[in-house]
Amino acid sequence: MSRGVCRLREVVRFDEEADVLVVGLGAAGAAAALGAREAGATVAILEAGSGGGGTSALSGGVLYLGGGTALQRACGFEDTPEAMFRYLIASCGDAPDEAKVARYCEGSAAHFDWLVHCGVPFKPTFYEGVSGEPPTDDGLVWSGSERCHPYAGLARPAPRGHVPQQPHQTGPLLMRRLLAAVEAAGAAVRPSHRVVALVQDDDGAVVGAVAERFGERRALRARGGVVLCTGGFIHDDDMLSRHLPRVLRCKVRVGAEGDDGSGIRLGLAAGGSALHLDKASISLPVTQPWGLKRGVLVNARGQRFVNEDAYYGCLGEAALFGQDGRAWLIVDDAIFEEPEYVKRVAAVGETPEELGRELGLPPGSLESTLVLYNRHAARGEDPVFHKRREYLRPLETPPFGAIDCTTEGAIYAAFTLGGLRTDVAGRVLDAYGEPVPGLFAAGRATSGVSAGGYSSGLSLGDGTFFGRIAGRAAATG
Repeated sequence: MSRGVCRLREVVRFDEEADVLVVGLGAAGAAAALGAREAGATVAILEAGSGGGGTSALSGGVLYLGGGTALQRACGFEDTPEAMFRYLIASCGDAPDEAKVARYCEGSAAHFDWLVHCGVPFKPTFYEGVSGEPPTDDGLVWSGSERCHPYAGLARPAPRGHVPQQPHQTGPLLMRRLLAAVEAAGAAVRPSHRVVALVQDDDGAVVGAVAERFGERRALRARGGVVLCTGGFIHDDDMLSRHLPRVLRCKVRVGAEGDDGSGIRLGLAAGGSALHLDKASISLPVTQPWGLKRGVLVNARGQRFVNEDAYYGCLGEAALFGQDGRAWLIVDDAIFEEPEYVKRVAAVGETPEELGRELGLPPGSLESTLVLYNRHAARGEDPVFHKRREYLRPLETPPFGAIDCTTEGAIYAAFTLGGLRTDVAGRVLDAYGEPVPGLFAAGRATSGVSAGGYSSGLSLGDGTFFGRIAGRAAATG
């Protein structure tokens, strides 16, 4: 057995057989198992931990869905698959997979209905004022930059953050309901099974997996296919140093221990290819509460670099990748509120000149930035970055403060976006774009809808949507 791959002729016997093997039991793995069962397949789920949940159970639980879901309609919002598609294509990086985004948007409303059928509850009420899970049990929130420049001019904005009915963090509730659905569907869960190799026949088709359980190896055969749902690689320092070295400086790595890149490496060893390994979601939640969007974010040159009313994932990506994590949110006494997540005030000054000097900015740079900003803000305008009028007001009331938004002083919450290259059916593709027979993948182990650029809920929405599709595809060959 070579690293990550075992040849069929090397397997003396299989300890277990199923139509479909699912590797990993987070939200994507649960959806894959349910999809395979819906197609009539027998399913065995190999989970490295003692039970299911993974990163999904640690998450906020927001699912990015739209196109006119029953929840959106109940809350009085109109949305279409076309508007959702235009937003996602514009906001999800430089080269999102258009076919994958289109299928996601077209099937999103029906996928919401499927989640409800699986027992996931959603209260038909809307909550304004957060960019993710609300402090209440309301079901719909804004979770991206739909209302901000430039996206508001490209597609009619609509809130698409669908939140299971529970205050604050809802990932545990989501996973409890999905795991209950998996159990009810009759899929066999095999805990403490860490997959170390995929079994391939002489033609390269994936026909099973080898797993380690308490020091012993078990071989399991898949008559239809294997679905990798193992998460990303946020906890693999070697992969991060090669593809995303700046992320190593982020204080918070969003992911369970199993998000170590192992599933991606298994897929590569079997002949699959990867996309967008240099992409990550970086959240800088400095504008919670939203009133702090009235401040201005400046870099080490004392200049603005983003519209501050954008989703905090946009702020984090712009600050880390565009400004090397050197940024401060400038506020005055009239607008200051204590941020919910970023506690450190880096400097205070009675004048912009004094504040800039305390921060070590180039002389005159912060003063010039604020003179330009204030002049236009007084007229409700932002010709440079087009921040919305409701967040525009001159910063003129001393003292002035700088909220620390550097990687050293602020929360930068990161997880990876790149992974195995898959098609719209969840099939893993090789370097030539051809499917690796018998191998499927979903969730953060793949390069999904977001190929750089993110909105809250895309991981769970994308993972469950394409997980279900991958499971059905593996079941039907």
